[in-house]
Amino acid sequence: MMKLNPAATITEEFAERIKSENRSAKMMKLAPLIVLACLVVVFLIVCGASFLSPKNIMNILNQMALPLVVALGLTFVIMLGSIDLSIDGSVGMAGSLFACFVLNSEFAYDLGFLSVVIAVGVSMLCGLLIGLCHVYLKIPSFMASFAFMYICKGIGMVSYQGHPPTIKDPVITALPTTTFLGIPFITWVAIVMFLLCFFIQEYTAFGRHIYAVGTNENIPRSVGVSVEKVKIGVFTLAGFLFGVAGVIGAIRLGQGQIAIGDDKMFPAQAAVVVGGTSLAGGKGGVVNTIVGVLIMTVLDNGLVMLNVNPNIRTGVQGVIILVAVILTAARGAKVISK
Repeated sequence: MMKLNPAATITEEFAERIKSENRSAKMMKLAPLIVLACLVVVFLIVCGASFLSPKNIMNILNQMALPLVVALGLTFVIMLGSIDLSIDGSVGMAGSLFACFVLNSEFAYDLGFLSVVIAVGVSMLCGLLIGLCHVYLKIPSFMASFAFMYICKGIGMVSYQGHPPTIKDPVITALPTTTFLGIPFITWVAIVMFLLCFFIQEYTAFGRHIYAVGTNENIPRSVGVSVEKVKIGVFTLAGFLFGVAGVIGAIRLGQGQIAIGDDKMFPAQAAVVVGGTSLAGGKGGVVNTIVGVLIMTVLDNGLVMLNVNPNIRTGVQGVIILVAVILTAARGAKVISK
């Protein structure tokens, strides 16, 4: 009578389990693309050919620019397993400062490109301070960033002293309607930010360290990686991207005011998690995020074309982000926010 080999049986079971997990991982990576394709097909059927008309495609590209830049910054923070709630304040502050220092209707400043450097630089500084508070004062990231949301809003409102400046620089006021190869200038800025973030993520040690820290920070620490520097660097990078988003918002609006940053947190977080970046950290990335931004933008654009009530649109987006959080949290057995 032939005897079974227990070791072989265990090996086969383990190999089968690995194959099953790999299949599930591949499906999770493809899921956002499948959702995006389904949305396009549904709206194409319901809205007709106008949904994919050149005009509406340009509209979608223009709509996704600012949310994409914000979501890119948030992606790296979420990859750490942390969260940044300063977005609304940081974006509004950067937009306000930019409009105050460029040629405008309220103040005598006309610093040209230097106004971009100031606005983005202050936003980066706030990101740096959030990282320092989180790392060295041991304040949870959501609490430190929540406090800075109000600090940034205060700086923004003080900068224009209750009189929002209207941008008068003719070059800047022409940018919202400027296109290159048929793509809006503002969208090109978002594309450049995406390429920069993709390079950082895929081709730098810093990018690899972000994944490692998000997965299990004890492992990179054990091989000499400064986990503290990685975390501070991520929040500083996020501040840079929020600052760029604020400048984009001011250019698009033609005015600087703190309201530029209003309601930017929810769409950004929705895009990141819908794209497949895990809230537990260590999984996902900027490619996932651009797919997530497209999903949220296409969804909103299609619902607008169907004249759906704004409150219902918000509710639909809420359901989507809830489902995405459930799916991503289920894949990590760690604390979601650090």
